[in-house]
Amino acid sequence: MRKAMIVWGGWAGHDPDLCASIMRGWLKEEGFDVRMETSTAAFADPAIHDLSLIVPIYTMSKIEKEEAANLCAAVRGGVGLAGHHGGMCDAFRDAVEYQFMCGGQWVAHPGNIIDYRVDVTRPDDPIMSGIADFEYRSEQYYMHVDPANEVLATTTFDGEHAPWCKGVVMPVVWKKRYGEGRVFYSSLGHRAYELDVPEVKTMMRRGLLWAAR
Repeated sequence: MRKAMIVWGGWAGHDPDLCASIMRGWLKEEGFDVRMETSTAAFADPAIHDLSLIVPIYTMSKIEKEEAANLCAAVRGGVGLAGHHGGMCDAFRDAVEYQFMCGGQWVAHPGNIIDYRVDVTRPDDPIMSGIADFEYRSEQYYMHVDPANEVLATTTFDGEHAPWCKGVVMPVVWKKRYGEGRVFYSSLGHRAYELDVPEVKTMMRRGLLWAAR
């Protein structure tokens, strides 16, 4: 049986407890044994090197150097990493190796909750198969991203809330390699109920499975 670990906590505004429960359910349906943790200390456990998948849901907060180092080493060694929104890519802002591993870092969401479009750029990828471009209402994440990411979906800023960003095409969903590990990320899912949006749910479930060793 494949083993996964979900570590949730940090800023409560992203519903980390509810998101963790939802993803735990998805993974158990796929046959995973799921370990749930609420402290970053779990990342320092040597046993994580034997996992198939790690899911961080931990907006902002801090991670100790030894915790980040062990987490990054586990993924470099082949453990999968997958997550969404601020729970993965607005976590541990002072941990640059963690950001290097994730492939991006949130920096703004102009206009806060707005309507925007998500454009599928890789309909041929199994994660995106059958998913068409779709309208979405949430935070439109502006991110600093790794150009080595394999981008699966993007969004285009219209400049209404930050005129200097008009026309900027921003990655929304990507996958990448970090050493031997697979990394998947989606910037969608500001609140737990957004994980029920069919396109978001499908991408996340497939992304979790793709990342898992």
